[in-house]
Amino acid sequence: MVDSSKDVNGGFPGYKKITVVFVLGGPGSGKGTQCAKIVENFGFTHLSAGDLLRAEIKSGSENGSMISSMIKEGKIVPSEVTVELLQKAMLESGNDKFLIDGFPRNEENRATFENVTKIEPEFILFFNCPEEEMEQRLLSRNQGRDDDNIETIRKRFKVFVESSIPVVEYYDMKGKVRKVDALKPIDEVFEAVKAVFDPFHVKVE
Repeated sequence: MVDSSKDVNGGFPGYKKITVVFVLGGPGSGKGTQCAKIVENFGFTHLSAGDLLRAEIKSGSENGSMISSMIKEGKIVPSEVTVELLQKAMLESGNDKFLIDGFPRNEENRATFENVTKIEPEFILFFNCPEEEMEQRLLSRNQGRDDDNIETIRKRFKVFVESSIPVVEYYDMKGKVRKVDALKPIDEVFEAVKAVFDPFHVKVE
């Protein structure tokens, strides 16, 4: 069996330190918008586990077919598969700073990521937003998503609270959670985000 524990850190030029920030927040909390701003201002590479899974399905690979079948059958894609896709994307990016968006979705994701990559996140950026506000945002945005109806939205909230909040609580006990009030206007939210990232001196020169 190949030892994948050193794949990420060992695969980077000069064995640089890898900085990983997990970005969590409920559906409609504005994570995507803020991630784009962090990438632009601080030189991070933005990786979305969901996007990587969708891209793999679209590629028509054997792995993609397996993922597609599991999703159609209502099964959860194994954490190992998602972590493998994240790890591959990290290596291919050539960067050493990553925003991993919407992941870990649950405790199993978290444990698998740390066990496989041997990387512990620098911190968790958590967009805190009331459910009513997120609901309104999701209903009002027109992104052509057929899963943006009230019943589905509430199911997504339930899954987030039951699965992802324990991950936030785990890292909070380790002093690694940076909470941002996502109820404010976009620019004000980003001011708070900047304050979190500034101490890391990762701004692009």
